Parts: sequence; C-alpha cells; structure tokens
Amino acid sequence: MDIALRVTDLVESHMLRSRIDTMPLLSTEYLESHRELRLAHLALSAMTMGYVWQEGEDGTIEKLPRKLAVPFWEVSRCLGLPPILTHADAVLANWRKKDPDGNLELLVSLPGGDSVRGFFMVTLLVELAAVPAMRSIPTVISSVQRGDGEAVAVALEDVQRSLQDMTHALKLMHVHVEPSIFYGIMRIYLSGWRDNPIMPRGLVYEGVRPEPLQYSGGSHFLHRMRDYMLPAHRRLIQDISRGPSLRAFVQSQGAGDSRLSGAFTRCVAGLVALRSHHINMVSRYISVPAGRARRLRAQGHSTGEMEALGRAPAALEERGTGGSGIMSFLKTVRDRTRDASLPAGGKARQEQLDS
Repeated sequence: MDIALRVTDLVESHMLRSRIDTMPLLSTEYLESHRELRLAHLALSAMTMGYVWQEGEDGTIEKLPRKLAVPFWEVSRCLGLPPILTHADAVLANWRKKDPDGNLELLVSLPGGDSVRGFFMVTLLVELAAVPAMRSIPTVISSVQRGDGEAVAVALEDVQRSLQDMTHALKLMHVHVEPSIFYGIMRIYLSGWRDNPIMPRGLVYEGVRPEPLQYSGGSHFLHRMRDYMLPAHRRLIQDISRGPSLRAFVQSQGAGDSRLSGAFTRCVAGLVALRSHHINMVSRYISVPAGRARRLRAQGHSTGEMEALGRAPAALEERGTGGSGIMSFLKTVRDRTRDASLPAGGKARQEQLDS
C-alpha cells in the first residue's frame, strides 16, 4: 500500500517502475472481505496506471511485471472486475471521511495535483446525487407492472429532481478541474490499452497470459463498459433493461394523466440536459485544449500552459479515455435520449416546459 499511496511522487521522479520491479510478489491469500478486495484493486490499479504511463506516450511498455500482474489478476477475478483502473476504483472506492464534519479525501491519487482530487470528488458527488433516482427506479418498475400511474408519477418526480442535482454537481467540475491539467497530464493515466493507437497490441500481464490483453480506460459510457462494472451493478442494469417499457406505459395512460406525462417529459428533458452538459465539458476539457495545444506548438510558445498541454499524448486527441471517438459518440447518445420524448402532444408539452 505504501507504493500505491506514493504513485504520484514516484511517477514524477521516474522511480515507480524501479520500485515495483524490486518489490516482492504480493500474496492475495489473506484478502477475505469485499472491502479488502476493493481496496487492493484500487491500489493495484493505481500502481498499474502509473507503471504503464510513467514515461508518457513515447515510453510505454509491452509487459506488466509478474509482481504486479499476478496479484492484480487474482483480485480482479475475485471481484469480477477487469485488471485496469475502473470507475468502481477511482471514484466509488477511492474516498474516506477525513473529519467528523463529513469532508472527504482521496485514498490514492494520480499525477495532476488538485485537479485530480477535483475530478474524482466531483464525479463522486454526481454519483451521490443519483442515489434518490436509483432508489426510485424499483418503485417505477413495480408501479408500471401493477398499472399504478399515480405511483409512477411520484417516483418519476423524484428521479427528475435527482437528475437536476446530478447536473448541478457536474458543473462543479469547472470550478475544481483545470482544463490544461486534465488534458495534458491527467488524461493519459485514465487511458487503457484497447482501441488505443499508443498501445495497439495491448499489454502482456506477465505470469497470467502469454499474449497481450486489451482493456479500455476510464470512459464508462460505452455499452461494453458494463463489463467494467462490479457484477452487482451490472446485474442491476440488466434487470432494469428487462423490465416493462416506461414510455409505452405512459402513452397507454393517455393525455388525461397530465401528472404522469409531465413527469416523464421532465425526466427525459433532465437527462438530455445532463448529457448536453457532459458534451460541453468534453469540449472544454478535451477539444478546446487539443486545439490550443496545436496552436501553441505551431507558434513555438513556451508557457506554463504549454508545459502542461505539451505533455498530452497526441495520439489521443479527440478520443475518449475509453477509446471512443468522443464527441460524435456523446452526441449520438444525447440524441437517442431526446428521441425517447413523447410524440406530438408530448413534444408540445416539452416546448411549453422549456419556454
């Protein structure tokens, strides 16, 4: 755990790889509880990201050493997670209360200073804001199944308030994360080795498999990112997707149930607003810095901003950390969400709500 707590310092001093290369093979046999396994996965994933990306895009490796790869593989197998840094590690398991007032701090960090803390903590606040919505979803499903439109409407109103709170929390990213730091320093440590031109073959996990393995990085918006969730979270999504169609139920109730149709319309609008704000964030933290870096390089400027932007991997420009063509993908997701709006009268009602 000592190395995991010092990943940032060891990366910046170019000493992390040598420290890991000389450490003993870690045993996982005494890890018993889920909590211990989650902490181990967090520590090993931070060490792995630091080891792989310590020297940037021009100094990547082809093999993760046995001393790190084997225990990481074993812990991942126990948890049902892939052996790479995931949202379940960096956000959901990476915090503790530092005082009785409930203030939080990270357990482990990556290069990027206060912006790293801001990025992970704001993302955690978004997760916390989503809790009321998650608690209401089973009520929505059961109420649809028994045909109780009033109960569905009440639950959807809770979901809509939660979506608003999530969007407000997400906006804190602009306060706590510096775009040049995210783009130039942080982003590579959230990148994986699948669909990544820097590591096209993937990464060999020594002592696990002789052939390279490929895993995506921190972006968790692709359908395949379900494989990067904890099994219980993955099952929840699968169970919800097998449930009855909420949209069809709302339509079946007819225009007479204005509370139900209004709650549904506001939920769709709230989710569209959240996705639209995420698109704006991607523009601010990836697209705009990418263009700024290209202009500064062309002009030959050497500034503090250029020092940060100049460290960004050129191969990842306009791509998400999960390997996606990011803007086109996010806009498609947003537009598909908008398509869930109610037809005709529902659209008129949406215009009335927006006015």
